[in-house]
Amino acid sequence: MQGITTIADYFIICSGESTPQVKAIEEYVEEKLKAEGVGLLRVEGLRYCHWILMDYGDVIIHIFEEEMRAFYELEKLWIDAKRIQPD
Repeated sequence: MQGITTIADYFIICSGESTPQVKAIEEYVEEKLKAEGVGLLRVEGLRYCHWILMDYGDVIIHIFEEEMRAFYELEKLWIDAKRIQPD
């Protein structure tokens, strides 16, 4: 996202098959990053868990329920951003 927006340097976008799985992903990410000393600035979307946004400052993590991800097509909004594939 660098050079495209001032919101964050990186967006991580992933999805789960159900709201419980989306919530479980959020809990796992928070636990692992907290153990590494990375502080969560804010989290949104926990009430319904269809789309959870985790704000870590330069990194924003979007965790979608698959249906919501397909509906919003967030990747298309940032089509010019460089994509980094996980190893």
